Formats: sequence, structure tokens, C-alpha cells
Amino acid sequence: MSIIQPPYYPIIYVRGFAMMQSEIEDTVATPYMGFNLGSTKIRQEWDGDITKHIFESPLIRLMKDYGYLDNYLNGIENENSIPAKSIIIHRYYDTASKEMGYGERPSIIDAAEALGKLVEKVKNLVCGDNSEAHDDFKVYLVAHSMGGLICRCFLQNEDVSSAEVKSSVDKVFTYGTPHNGIEVRGMNVPGFLDMWDINNFNRDKMATYLHLDNKKQDEVNSLGGKFDPSRFFCLVGTNHKDYIAAKYAVGAMSDGLVKIKNASVAGSPRAYTHHSHSGHFGMVNSEEGYQNLVRFLFGNTLVKAILEPTHLPLPPSVKEAYDADKDIKASYFFESTVAPRGAYTYKLSERKIDHSSAVFRTFDELLRPDKLGRTKPRLPVLFSVFLDSSKITHGRTLVFTIDLVVRTTEYRIDRILFLEERIPEENLYREKLTVRATITNDGWNIRYIPTDEEWGEKRGKNIQSDGNGVYIPLSSRKGFEAKLYLDIQPWK
Repeated sequence: MSIIQPPYYPIIYVRGFAMMQSEIEDTVATPYMGFNLGSTKIRQEWDGDITKHIFESPLIRLMKDYGYLDNYLNGIENENSIPAKSIIIHRYYDTASKEMGYGERPSIIDAAEALGKLVEKVKNLVCGDNSEAHDDFKVYLVAHSMGGLICRCFLQNEDVSSAEVKSSVDKVFTYGTPHNGIEVRGMNVPGFLDMWDINNFNRDKMATYLHLDNKKQDEVNSLGGKFDPSRFFCLVGTNHKDYIAAKYAVGAMSDGLVKIKNASVAGSPRAYTHHSHSGHFGMVNSEEGYQNLVRFLFGNTLVKAILEPTHLPLPPSVKEAYDADKDIKASYFFESTVAPRGAYTYKLSERKIDHSSAVFRTFDELLRPDKLGRTKPRLPVLFSVFLDSSKITHGRTLVFTIDLVVRTTEYRIDRILFLEERIPEENLYREKLTVRATITNDGWNIRYIPTDEEWGEKRGKNIQSDGNGVYIPLSSRKGFEAKLYLDIQPWK
């Protein structure tokens, strides 16, 4: 039997930015550089009692749930053989420590080159002289914040490492990485701000170390064709209030440091979680972060959902103004929360208006794209989540729920805000849908249950199909109509 057993490859964790010298000294003084931090929260039980819910940390859970080990032995890093199920910390800040190194901060390129050497080292430690293992070897990169930019530099910069070493990377998972830079008070951090290397997040500098042709000065979140974006997962935080360090400078629609719009790679799968950039409410030390991580790395099913509205009704009084040829302006929010069966302590993805993370679209983007010079509607992609059939505890059916809400912004009639009869925060549509997907010899058998009206454990209705795929028909008594397309496919 091969010593490499997919999908359980070594995991290299790359920590984020340390600004002050004291932060560098603190991080090099720890063996796991934050990957070992957990959290303790409270929740209310059925009898009203408040109890603790403990998340041990991604490090401990990977050890408990999947049998991973660290690479430390007798107080030092193991320089002999290590198993494929190993967790290795990229300690690129060690050289910046005045106590353990030279007191010189590594550049992003320096850290990326060191990452390449670490991947090579891990390959040799795992495979030894086993030629079959060398052929089968792959590695996962898991990174927080700036660590994700180090991973991208390693993969994208042609002057860093070699194509052979880069080909060992199977998947990349990032928590709260500023893939499109950091903005403070609406402005990208300036390139001249080199104190503590803060200009690492300036887009012009990013374009240089990422080897991007930066024709668009506001877009550096492309992998530039150097790595498959479908194998690059981005976890996006939406809680800015619990990140003390910069929440007032960065503000809403962020994790406290990274704007939601800047926290993902173009074309990548992503999930949204109501956690802050770091700290006690941070996304790395969260159940949501862990569940997305292990399903992306080890899961076997990808589910993608796209909503196509076919009719967006107007309130009666607004419709009356529309029929009278008055100018009506309205846009739409699409909320979606996804959780697998049995997930009473976490959600895989949560996009909500209250978290400033709901999908926003205008009427023209949805139903009149020609007015915007577009050939197709800009349909909202609600989520991309990964599931794992090995976690099924009953039967052979994957079961997950989608809590879906469609709401308008406030209406304007002839540019005047309509308030007379408007009910604030009125929904066009709201429903919790339970989806039951069973793989058969002929493909997926998918059924759904509108769970606000029926019990979610029922067999449900057959999904429908057209030339664009399979979908759940949605409608409300107000006249809202849409198709919720579900793309369920195997994931390696």
C-alpha cells in the first residue's frame, strides 16, 4: 500500500501579518503560530440553560478527527521521516526575531521562496527514497491573512521556486486574505507606507510580487492562470465589530481589516462567515472555518447555487406609479444561509443583509441586461459549498438546508424615496429549503422540501430541469418567481 493515501496530504499552515516587533517576538515564541487557538462560546439549551460550546482549534480537530500529527519531536522540528498526515508550520518570521533570528523582516518574496523550500523538504521527509510516493505526493496550503499572499506569490511569481515544486500543491485554503489589497477609509494603503511592511497590501506592490500585468489598478485578485481557481478556497469574514485593531478605520462590509469585496480570488469557491479577522471571534479559531476547511480538503461533493429571478413584483402603490410611466428605481438583496444536516452549532456559509454580505443586484442587472450593455443577466451566485458523504450518519443521502430571503432596497419614484405606504424590510420571498441528494447509477436524484410549511425529514418533491440545468421553482403569493439552479458534482 502506498504511503500516500489521497485525500490526506500534508498540510502547511502559513500565518498572517505581524506588524509590531513585539508581535513578531510573540508569534515566534509559539510552536503553532495561531493554528492551535480555539474558542469557547455560549449557547442556550432546550431548557433555557446557558452552556459552553468549545472549539478546540483547527490543529487539535485535525488530529482528533483525521489522525494528523505535528512535525515536532523531542523539542525540535523532525528532520527524519514524517507521515503524510502531518501539519507543518511555515515559520517565516523566525528570521525577523531579534532573539531567534537576525531582526530583519522577510519580504513577501523571501517568505514565498522559503515556502517553496519547505514544500520540497516536506516531500523528502514524507517520501524518502520511495519513488511511488514521490509520484503521488501532494500538499495542501492553508493560510491566514497575509499568509495567503505568500502562497500566491509562491504559486504565481515565476522567479520564485520551480514549476515542479509548485505542481505539488493540490489545494489552497485562505482565511481572510486581502487578495485585492487592504483599504483604509476607502483608500488602498499607499505604496510609500513601508513602515512595518504595511505596503505589502498596496495593489501596485502586490501586482509586482504576484507577477500580474496590472492594467486595472484596482484588481489584483487574479491567479493569472498560474493555479486553478476552482482549487483555491476563500473564507470571507463579515464581522467587523469584534475586530478591535482596525474596525473604525476599515468599517462595515469587512472582517474588521479586509473588505468583503477584497477577500476572494476571482473565480474561486468561497464561503461567508460572521467572524472577524482574528481574535476571540476570529475565523481561524471557529467551527465554521474548520468545517469549510475539512470539506474542501477531504470532501467529495461540490454544490453551487445560482438564482435566476423571472418575475420581480412591485408593491401595489409602486406598481400604480410604474403604470403611470413614473421612473421607478429599486435594487435587490439576496440572503442565503447553508448548513448540512445535523449542524446545530455552525453554518457553512451565511450571507445576510445585517452582516452587509447579502448579494446585491439591480433590476437591470437581473432582467434588462441590454440596458447595461450586457448580453446576459448578472445572476446572483448564492454559495459554493463542499460536502462529504462520509459524514452521513443515516442512509446514503446528502441533506442540507438553504435559508433563502429576497428583499428590495427602498423604492424611489421619480428619484424621491417612497415612504407613504412602504413597510420597511418587507421580503419578496422567504423560505427554508431542505435539499436531499442521493447519488445513483444514473446520476444525482435530488428532491426538496419547503421546510417552513412541511417537515424537513419528508421525502419531498422532485427537482425540475430545463436547458440550463436542474432547479427548484420558487414563488410567493406576492408574485415573486424564480429558478434556484443547483449544480451538484463530484469533488476530488
